[in-house]
Amino acid sequence: MKNITSLIFAAFTLLTSNLIAQDYIVNTEKSKIHWIGKKVTGEHDGFIQLKQGKFSVIDNQIKKGQFTIDMNSMTCTDIEDAQYNQKLIGHLKSVDFFGVDQYSTANLVLTKSSRFNNNQCVVQGNLTIKNKTDVVKFLVKREGETFKATIEVDRSKYDVRYGSSSFFDNLGDKVIYDVFELEVELILE
Repeated sequence: MKNITSLIFAAFTLLTSNLIAQDYIVNTEKSKIHWIGKKVTGEHDGFIQLKQGKFSVIDNQIKKGQFTIDMNSMTCTDIEDAQYNQKLIGHLKSVDFFGVDQYSTANLVLTKSSRFNNNQCVVQGNLTIKNKTDVVKFLVKREGETFKATIEVDRSKYDVRYGSSSFFDNLGDKVIYDVFELEVELILE
């Protein structure tokens, strides 16, 4: 009888072990968010800092997650001239773009995910920028304790209008494309 009880306990443990939540906290100092914005005449890029991040994996699937981005941390890496660099960053933080004085953070709340297959899964979440929320969907790649994703964000969904052909006609070569990319690399604590 003792052997049968031990066998049942072992089988139960084996079956439920994949259902135990693995909670992860993101190391915000080591993690990176690289932004890339494009326009008709070129592009700009830089980094923005993750303020906090956490997510859970249950049964090889991301079940929940929440991330806060510090909009004040925005930098530009492609412009070497310090004055022009700060001019661009100031403009991106202004009400023309992200209105950072009023909206100092952006948030991503994960809502669903496929199961990891070959260390990849498709994740969906609600991204909030400037107090406007829209759904984003992206591929996540797991490499040990690192999770990577490229998220395409349509800024017109968040009322970021400056230079957008979605809101203004006849911009010619002054058009700034609505979609920008966030190349995310999350390092776990």
